[in-house]
Amino acid sequence: MTPELNSIDRVGVVGAGTMGSGIAQVAATSGYDVVMRDIEETYVENGFETVAESLERLVRNDTLTDSEAAAIEDRIVGTTELDDLSNCDLIVEAALEEIDVKRDIFSDLDDIAADDAVLATNTSTLSITTIAAATERPESVVGLHFMNPVPVMKGVEVVRGEKTDDGIVEMAHAFAEDLDKETWESDDKPGFVANRILMPWINEGVRAYDEGVASKADIDSGMKLGTNVPMGPLELADHIGLDICLHATETLHEELGDRYTPAYLLKRKVEAGDLGKKTGQGFYSYE
Repeated sequence: MTPELNSIDRVGVVGAGTMGSGIAQVAATSGYDVVMRDIEETYVENGFETVAESLERLVRNDTLTDSEAAAIEDRIVGTTELDDLSNCDLIVEAALEEIDVKRDIFSDLDDIAADDAVLATNTSTLSITTIAAATERPESVVGLHFMNPVPVMKGVEVVRGEKTDDGIVEMAHAFAEDLDKETWESDDKPGFVANRILMPWINEGVRAYDEGVASKADIDSGMKLGTNVPMGPLELADHIGLDICLHATETLHEELGDRYTPAYLLKRKVEAGDLGKKTGQGFYSYE
């Protein structure tokens, strides 16, 4: 039987990095009890620090009170044991964007999760169907692709795998909307909607800069002023992480052919270790 939204009380999150901690935060903010799991205690602690810093900003901006922020943190428990997610009604995987890693996680979740639990993946480019095939319940596996940073971005992409049950898709939309998000739906095609369109846009911005079409500042200004986006392609790439952009583009290139060939400068930047804001240097410098 397909679970209803009102049957979801406890949410599990696999991964305490930027995306996982953000998903944990917004779920706890909406009143869900959350179990946030990562493979090492240090990663779990870092996840809690990320949540605390995010909530502190919201308190400073008068979006939350101190007591509300404390209550949100209290709803999240951390663990390094996957078995601690066994009593979760919905589990969102937000681990490395590697198909083998995700399939291994879902195979393990299939063994420990309740029969009626919903299993979701935050993948931005990888096949939901391939991930779901690692389980004995592919009809219960759905894509829930949150945008970064999760507490700020309103959008969530719901992705339907080949065997995802209609009721699970409906529940995924309802859950995301209960987190005060807005959703759109994609079939299980490479890159879905967001990255299939976004990554070529970033990639072409990198090419334009590398080929001397304009300065990086003018490329970003031209796209912001000309298309009313908040960030140009180079600035956005820095914020996403150039390694993540390269990995997503390589996945699309492998699936969809030469029109998604990664720009040479993007590969060179990643090889040099200039990954964007997180390393202090990408196309721009950050203190």
